Amino acid sequence: MQSSGRQAETPGRGPRVLVVGGGIAGLGAAQRLCCHPAFPHLRVLEATARAGGRIRSERSFGGVVEVGAHWIHGPSQGNPVFQLAAKYGLLGEKALSEENQLIETGGHVGLPSVSYASSGGSVSLELVAEMARLFYSLIDQTREFLHAAETPAPSVGEYLKKEICQHMAGWTEEEETKRLKLAILNNLFNVECCVSGTHSMDLVALAPFGEYTVLPGLDCTFPGGYQGLTDRIMASLPKDVMVFNKPVKTIHWNGSFEEASAPGETFPVLVECEDGSCFPAHHVVVTVPLGFLKERLDTFFEPPLPTEKAEAIRKIGFGTNNKIFLEFEEPFWQPDCQHIQVVWRDTSPLEDAVPKLQDAWFKKLIGFWVLPSFGTSQVLCGFIAGLESEFMETLSDEDVLLSLTQVLRRVTGNPRLPAPRSVLRSRWHSAPYTRGSYSYVAVGSSGDDLDLLAQPLPADGRGAQLQVLFAGEATHRTFYSTTHGALLSGWREADRLIALWDSQAQRPEPGSELGSAPRVPGSPGGWPHPFL
Repeated sequence: MQSSGRQAETPGRGPRVLVVGGGIAGLGAAQRLCCHPAFPHLRVLEATARAGGRIRSERSFGGVVEVGAHWIHGPSQGNPVFQLAAKYGLLGEKALSEENQLIETGGHVGLPSVSYASSGGSVSLELVAEMARLFYSLIDQTREFLHAAETPAPSVGEYLKKEICQHMAGWTEEEETKRLKLAILNNLFNVECCVSGTHSMDLVALAPFGEYTVLPGLDCTFPGGYQGLTDRIMASLPKDVMVFNKPVKTIHWNGSFEEASAPGETFPVLVECEDGSCFPAHHVVVTVPLGFLKERLDTFFEPPLPTEKAEAIRKIGFGTNNKIFLEFEEPFWQPDCQHIQVVWRDTSPLEDAVPKLQDAWFKKLIGFWVLPSFGTSQVLCGFIAGLESEFMETLSDEDVLLSLTQVLRRVTGNPRLPAPRSVLRSRWHSAPYTRGSYSYVAVGSSGDDLDLLAQPLPADGRGAQLQVLFAGEATHRTFYSTTHGALLSGWREADRLIALWDSQAQRPEPGSELGSAPRVPGSPGGWPHPFL
């Protein structure tokens, strides 16, 4: 609805902008807007008691562990997260080296230091390397169907399985080795599920898979914690910009809303919070996770989103990848060990075995990464994706610790292996304002859906402009699922607003003197802006 009164604005204060969500997309948008003189009236509404969103570092085991984002993927000059982290002095010497920035990983996970089989004892690393070469050559091939007229299969998983079947015809080893090869490949499928944040690669669309862009650079971590980055961005914002414990219930848009303190003045958007408080605004930047949007689609926007945008939200994939940290008094692994792979001998990517989750959830665990030593604590970090990961969230710490102790005793062949002394894990699917980990392009969707999600409202150009804008990793067509995609999307929407206000500032009103004050977007009456 077009506003009939003049839009509310305190003279000299500029438009009211609300950012919903204090993850790196929301913080990035807020930082960019705060640097511009047109946007001194800004608030970030964060549902929880902390900023950072899916970047979450916790002090535990005598050190810092990443409950959320773990690595900078592709730490090089084209990565804004890397650039910002370097500027803030948050990275180590190796990560900053030119040599590190030039390494091309192809986005593939490195080989393990040791590979254990479920039968007890180690798997030949030569065999693991052979299967990894096959698997990642096939993953590279999947990226070639981006502009193809048609694809040989709808999903990445189905394509990989077809190709593996053809390769198997040339395997000449004995049956036991062939089965072991398939079990190693099954582990690599599960690794790829963690990378894509999905339950199965059969859910990931083949044609658009190559659109995801891998940046150069060997993935690196933050010695003091990833959250140091979002903490620094937050610290750069003016005080009172961040509002914590303020979950949003409904975003009312395309309206004409008043505020008691400014009678007769109207705003096109009203943000209603769970606690009953309401914030009128000219612009709202929505940066909430796609998992949350999927769950609240029917109630979060009033009027409801246009059909095409709602469909895009339904179609884009959003899954779960969790971490399980195990603390040991003494390491059972070698001093130079960095990555422990766990291979379940009875598994194959070609078989759709569906055992009960409670009996076999841990078979989806891909293995463990060895964290830098925390003094007296030795910590392993395991990764697990999909429905098994979501089931793991429902278990008690004791159940998880017991299951993984049994797994480690079984694979190492040491029934007396000391149990971990404690466990810590993420629960991203259970987190009410997240509901999963990150997005992927699912079968039935394409990069166009991510672009559609990113389009601001109203889409028809009527009424006040840029009432509701959208940012977050799931709105970046080529960097979805990453922190740099999220940051870039926040900057993109901030720049969109800045461009609108810059154009308003430069365009004289019809019939007015050159250089007179522009009117508020969507305001028929006009309003002077001494700040411009």
